[in-house]
Amino acid sequence: MPGDVAVDVELISKITEGRAMSRTQGGESVLSRAVRIIEAFGPGDTALTVTEISRRSGLHIATASRLVEELGGFGWLQRDEDRKVRIGVRMWELASRASPTLSLREAAMPVMEDLHSIVGQHIQLGVMEGDEVLFVERLTAPGAVINYTRVAGRLPLHASSSGLLLLAYAPAAQQERIIARPLEVFTDQTISTPQQLRSVLAEVRRNGFAFLAGHLHPAAAGAAVPVRDPLGNVVASLAVIVPNDAIAKSRIAVLQAASAAVARSMEYPAPPPR
Repeated sequence: MPGDVAVDVELISKITEGRAMSRTQGGESVLSRAVRIIEAFGPGDTALTVTEISRRSGLHIATASRLVEELGGFGWLQRDEDRKVRIGVRMWELASRASPTLSLREAAMPVMEDLHSIVGQHIQLGVMEGDEVLFVERLTAPGAVINYTRVAGRLPLHASSSGLLLLAYAPAAQQERIIARPLEVFTDQTISTPQQLRSVLAEVRRNGFAFLAGHLHPAAAGAAVPVRDPLGNVVASLAVIVPNDAIAKSRIAVLQAASAAVARSMEYPAPPPR
C-alpha cells in the first residue's frame, strides 16, 4: 500500500507540473491563446497582419507571431507572399467535414441550384446559431440585387427574412429574449419595436413564410420558408433575395415547393456512388 500511495503522489505531481508548463504566467493555457489568435479573424476578414492579430487578440506581438507560425505548421493558418495571415485550408477542411449542417447542405444544394436557375437572384440557406442567423450556403448571379449575406456570415434574427422565419419557430423563451432587446435598425422599414416584432412573428407562423421588403436595404426584398427535418422540426430557412418590386412576393410559391423538395431529400437521401 505505501508503494501504491507513492506512485499516486508521483503521478499527480507530474500531471500538475505538465499543466503548469502548458500555461502562461497569468494562468492562460497555450490552447486558449491559440483560440484567441483564430478568433481575431472577423466575418469580413480574409487576411490580417500579425500586428492586427496581436492587437485584436490582446497578445504580445512576439507571442502572436510565434503562435501564427506554429498554427501555420499544422495548416490551420497560412501566410501569403506579402506576409499577411489567412485561415488555412486544413481548418476549412476539418470544419467542412465535421459540420453539423453537412447533410442539410448536401440535401439543399441541388434544389437551390434549380431554384437559382428559375429566380436568377440570390438563394440562401440559413440556420439558427445563438441569437443570429448563420448562412451556410448561398448562390448568386451577376447583376443580382444588393445582398449583405455571405457564406458563414451572420445577421440579426429580426432584420432578415431568414432570421425572422427561424425566430418565429424558435422556443418562446428565445423569442421573448430577442423581443426584449434593443433592435438594430438598418432602414426605415426595419422592425424596431417589441410590439411590431411580436406581431410579425405571429404573422409568419400563420402564413408559413416570412417576407420583408426594404428591411436591410431599400432596393432588396427577402422571402424565406422553413425547411423541416423528417420529424417536422424547422431546421433551416430557405430564402430568396430579389429586387424590391411589385412581383417580389410572387416567388414564395416556388420557394415553398423547393423547401418541400429539400425536406424529401433529407428523408430519402441519395444512395452513395458505386
